[in-house]
Amino acid sequence: MDFFNQTGKLAIGSRLRMLTDKITVDAAAIYKMFGVDLKPKWFPVFFVLSRGEAKTITSIAREIGHSHPSVSNIIKEMVAKGLVKESKDKSDGRRNVVMLSAKGKKMSDSFAEQCVDVTTAIEEITRQTRNDLWKAIEEWEELLSDKSLLQRVKEAKMVRENQDIRIVPYEPCYQPAFRALNEEWITAYFRMEKADYKALDHPQEYILDKGGTILVALYKNEPVGVCALCKMDHPLYDYELTKLAVSPAVQGKGIGVLLCEAVVNKAKELGGKRIFIESNTRLKPAIHIYHKLGFKELSEYHTTYERGDIQMELIIEE
Repeated sequence: MDFFNQTGKLAIGSRLRMLTDKITVDAAAIYKMFGVDLKPKWFPVFFVLSRGEAKTITSIAREIGHSHPSVSNIIKEMVAKGLVKESKDKSDGRRNVVMLSAKGKKMSDSFAEQCVDVTTAIEEITRQTRNDLWKAIEEWEELLSDKSLLQRVKEAKMVRENQDIRIVPYEPCYQPAFRALNEEWITAYFRMEKADYKALDHPQEYILDKGGTILVALYKNEPVGVCALCKMDHPLYDYELTKLAVSPAVQGKGIGVLLCEAVVNKAKELGGKRIFIESNTRLKPAIHIYHKLGFKELSEYHTTYERGDIQMELIIEE
């Protein structure tokens, strides 16, 4: 079919639906041919009950992999057709169980003959194909159970987008972005402080000339994220990770993690042993990144910023 040749595997859902629709139409005609007054969607429930045991709706749903509401609706339709009857569970009067009615049991005899002929026809199709569809479906179900199609697409999206991300050293041309990106998140939650203005307006003087570094994240060659590593004059800490900012337009692409990883690696190159962070617990994405990289919260706070309510450290391993 030309449409599927053009779309390729993108249309797998549409193609499977078309195949399902074709089989469902034939299934309805097959039921009619055998005198089985059954809708195709009832088949899983009818098959389970045809083995004779009374079951709860919950147990049926679990066995056939359907939702409880879906099975409940099918049971209601089958009860209305007189194929199923409900009764109280003898071992637990609070629960209802369902089983085939006399009409349903009679229909199951014809259904058994139908199953033999349908199985024969399907096996014939299988012999005429190069690939075993039944086994392939089972493999797909197992793989999607381990990791959904949605998650796989998310991962592919991130890999593709990461190809457009570069972490580069700071240059004077990035100063406006360094200031704007940080001012955006600071003013969204707090207010700019004196230390902010010094670092953001004069990064060369207050960060770089003092032995620090600034890294810039480019996405499609546009500066969208920044992070600084400031040299500290402290008995314990060599550097402070600070001024992490990522444009809201590109958040969710892992840029914050890439920036922080690059800054930590830079600290290692410079011989740093301990990195300090001061932040605020309202900044949940940033705090999550710090924890992910191994930063631990400190019990004592000596805040530099009014907004600071959490301080963390990372001990760099040799």
